[in-house]
Amino acid sequence: MDARQLMLLESEVKSQGKNMFLAYVLWYFLGLLGGHRFYMQKKGSAVAMLILSITVIGLIVTGIWIIVDAFLLHTWVKDHNRQLEYKLVHEILGHQAPPAPSSF
Repeated sequence: MDARQLMLLESEVKSQGKNMFLAYVLWYFLGLLGGHRFYMQKKGSAVAMLILSITVIGLIVTGIWIIVDAFLLHTWVKDHNRQLEYKLVHEILGHQAPPAPSSF
């Protein structure tokens, strides 16, 4: 990949990727409601957290759940951004013209 393609890749990953700081802010302030899971596009478990938070027993379960998520969130963001980067690299290289055959 040339410098222009690398800059394009970095720009796209930055604009489409997930932000680690924002993920942890959502976890801290909206963790009991599943805000960080909605952000990470884990909608099923986010809705489950939201529903569990309504009851007292569910609130205890959700409290434990967000502690576990604090350790997983970093990996989720890195994996999401890595997958996005691989996808974009394949798209960029797929649109690239094949090298001209050398004549000897």
